Formats: sequence, structure tokens, C-alpha cells
Amino acid sequence: MEYQSTLHKKLSEGTFVFTAETTPPDSADKNVLINKTLSLKNVADAVNVTDSPGAKVHMSALTASIILAQSGIEPILQLTVRDRNRLALQGDLVGASALQVNNILCLSGDNPQGGDQPETKAVNDINSLTLIANANMMRNEKQFPSGRKIDPAPKLFIGGAEVPTAGTPNPMKILEKISSGVNFFQTQYVFETKTLEDYMKILEENGILEKTYFIIGLGPFASAKSAKWMNDNLFGVDVPDHIINRLEQASDPKKESKKICIELIEQFKEVKGVNGVHLMGHNKEEVISEIINESKKN
Repeated sequence: MEYQSTLHKKLSEGTFVFTAETTPPDSADKNVLINKTLSLKNVADAVNVTDSPGAKVHMSALTASIILAQSGIEPILQLTVRDRNRLALQGDLVGASALQVNNILCLSGDNPQGGDQPETKAVNDINSLTLIANANMMRNEKQFPSGRKIDPAPKLFIGGAEVPTAGTPNPMKILEKISSGVNFFQTQYVFETKTLEDYMKILEENGILEKTYFIIGLGPFASAKSAKWMNDNLFGVDVPDHIINRLEQASDPKKESKKICIELIEQFKEVKGVNGVHLMGHNKEEVISEIINESKKN
């Protein structure tokens, strides 16, 4: 496959990549977004643009991704099936590629009942696996699912989500995503190297590692309290006690959290099949930039 994006090229060449994340602002001024993400420019290899996370509306993820692309920051557009039917999603894929937004992450989206407009009706015309398959068809077969041709076809580097668990991944589910068109995976937060090693070993045993790329989720905490909140509220997240204890005992928990992230990145680099890290955290663009810069020095 020809390179679909700069991120695709870097991964293909064996570069250990750093991706970050931003949530578009509650603003109709593009400069608010540009200023928010400026610290990540020329630091992160790509920046995920979330699609109304928590089912709370923000600036359009597609619009925000285009703004980043035009500002010299490579975006990863997160697309959820929650809000748009297949026609709208397919149109977004073509439009995104036309404006140099070539990385996409296909997701289901959070339930609107948990958002701030719970009366919202979820669309869910298709599921995320069908979105992946549609994107793959549009890219490779150069046509819409209806059979109509797309000339030229969109360039798309297609991502899927995964939740690493110790010793219990579902290889068949991952292989199904790959056969549908997934080129790379970004995962939920991982804070235990042994958990990651066990997970990746099972993927290796099932021949998965040579078929795709894995970018492992990680992120800084504001405090031990926030780490405990993640344990209680985020699916698939397990912050071990020894990390919580370090945060509780630290005179500066934020500084200690940065140190923990940098230590884990160095450990993750040694795990077979890990192609990069995905650093997440609400409104933590600047500290994520610092973590990436310090990790690159090591």
C-alpha cells in the first residue's frame, strides 16, 4: 500500500511514534484551537481530534482536524457512528481526505444518555466495524458501498480502538478488524508493563503483530485522586496501587506523574509489537508535549 499519511510513513519505516489528543473547544474561533494545540506542533507525530467525547458537543471534529492540518499539525480524525448515518460518514471521509486529513479512528461513541443533552437520539445506522469496512472499500476499491466510483479515491490510514488486558485479549476480534481494513490500533490507558507484555505476547502468538501497528495509551495524572477516579470510571483502565502510592507520597504529584509516564514509555519501547504511545488527558496538551520532548531525549 502506498503511504496514506505521514504517520503511516513513519510507522512503516519503524519510527517509534508519539500521538497526542485534543478535544475541540467550545468556540467558533479557530485560533482558540490553534493556540490550544500549539505546544504539540513539531512535537507529536499526530494529534487525535476527539468527536464530542462524553456525548458533549464541541466544535466539529472534522472542522477541527482540517484547521490542524492547515496549521501544520497532522490530525487523526476520530469518527463516531453515534451521530451520523452512513451517507454522512462516507461524505466526511471523502471531504477529510480532500483537505489532507488522512488518518481516521473509527469509534462507536459515548452514549448520549451520559452527556449533557440526554434527550439526544443516537443514530448508530452502522457500527464501527462497518465504518472501517466502508472506509477500506472507498480507499482500495475506489467506490462507495453503492458501487459508484470515487475519482480520485480518498487516502485513508484507518485506525481502530483496543483495550489491552492481561492475558485475555480476543485475537479473533482483532483479526476481524484487521481484515475489515484497520491499519493501526490506539489503545486505552495502560499503566502496567507486565499487563502490556502479556497482551502483546498473545497477539504475537496469533500472528497479529506483523499485520498492524499498536500505539499504546498512556497519560499524566493531576493527582492520586484523579488516578483513582480513572480506575472507578473508565472501562479497561487499571492504575496499579504502586503508582497511586507514588502520587500520594509525592510533594508535587503532577511532576511525579510526568516522571512515571516517561519511565513507562521507556519500558513500553522494549515490548515487542509496540510501535508508539498515545498520550491522552483532558486539556493536558502542554504537559503531554513536555513528556514527549523529554522522552525523545532518552
